[in-house]
Amino acid sequence: MSHVKPPQILGFTRYQWLVIFAAWLGWGFDVFDALLFNFVSRLCIPSLLGVEKVDAQTSIYWTGTLTGLLLIGWATGGILFGKITDKIGRTRTLMLTMLTYALATAACAFSVNIWMLAIFRFISSLGIGGEWAAGAALVAESVPEKKRVHAGALLYTAAPAGLFLATFVTDLFTRQLTGIASNPDLSWRVVFLTGLIPASVALAIRWKVREPEGWKPAVEQPRIRELFTPQLRARTIGGICLAASALITWWSCNAFIPLICSFLVHDVVPQPGAAELALLKASFVTKGTTAFNIGGLLGTLLTIPIALHVGRRPMFIGYFLASAAAIWCTFHLGLAPETRLYSIFFIGLSVFGIFGSFTFYLPELFPTRLRGTGSGFTYNVARYLTAFGPFLVADIASHTTSSDQILGVVSWVAIVPLVGVLLLLLGIGVETRGAAQEVQVQTEKLAA
Repeated sequence: MSHVKPPQILGFTRYQWLVIFAAWLGWGFDVFDALLFNFVSRLCIPSLLGVEKVDAQTSIYWTGTLTGLLLIGWATGGILFGKITDKIGRTRTLMLTMLTYALATAACAFSVNIWMLAIFRFISSLGIGGEWAAGAALVAESVPEKKRVHAGALLYTAAPAGLFLATFVTDLFTRQLTGIASNPDLSWRVVFLTGLIPASVALAIRWKVREPEGWKPAVEQPRIRELFTPQLRARTIGGICLAASALITWWSCNAFIPLICSFLVHDVVPQPGAAELALLKASFVTKGTTAFNIGGLLGTLLTIPIALHVGRRPMFIGYFLASAAAIWCTFHLGLAPETRLYSIFFIGLSVFGIFGSFTFYLPELFPTRLRGTGSGFTYNVARYLTAFGPFLVADIASHTTSSDQILGVVSWVAIVPLVGVLLLLLGIGVETRGAAQEVQVQTEKLAA
């Protein structure tokens, strides 16, 4: 009896598309839940501090502090669930992480003070961090090896999609639905309640997606120290350095983009009325974050041809140089408010776009048995390092007295991707193009 191959679209079978879509939803809602706070911080911070209004410096301080806390929880969850995914499976872990961050994000709506919000955000961040390793490993092991770059980059297009959804939901409940938007304390709580959406998707994933054929439950618990054997040490360290350079840049910019966009209103309309001010701020935040998202989507897709035809290391160098230029020009140059607003597109193209590579690059560094552990460890150690970025930016910016000074502080984030370029020129980062099987063979020999 002849074997009939299942029909394919763009090199993927129908089931492989289902796996990609399931992981895509998990990552998209991951980003959606993670960033809801940044979109409503200007509303929930005064409410939870028990004051009618806070100044820009206080908003930036708490935004940076809670973002840093999120990243610490994100990293902890990533490492924890990275080991769990090698133990109990990719699909089960994906469902578990989605339920964790969905329920905890919704619980933020019931916070009565800023410390309660911080606790719920931390719990949510554990699931958010864990989802990445499970989803990336699931996709990497479910598609043909020659299609991993395409699948990985397609997976990360979920990130700008999640941001689009967060932008839409925030705009809907803080500006468009006037019955809710007229009550700021209610509007931000409703926004957090939308974080429940991923819970239903998590259950659907459990019913429809099976474990990859190449995955087997680990007989022996994967150990972190295995990532630092001679065969894997350079890959692990390189992955951490590249991920940290990209993550510090992304979070030190993106965490403050909604606030910066709202500050630009005062440069356009010096003394607006209270109602007009609220609407203008919501409008500017929507425009700025939309520009960032569109740039991020395009930049993510561009990683596919660049990684395939140029290589991983040159791709990282190009994106890091473009990130430094985009940040410096957008935040440092004396641009008109509207021009600065739309220039955020170029930050999205470079700073955001580079993340299309990590979903295929980090899994390529490790063998199947350690793929979840290795990807989770490298990406989330980088997240620990990243947590200091928003803390530092928030601390410095909270002592400034004008929006121009705040822009000046954020513009210096351009140094971070330049450090990434320097590390690459010094030899950090393994080129994995055309060498996907090398690490598998080496570690199998070591295990034998």
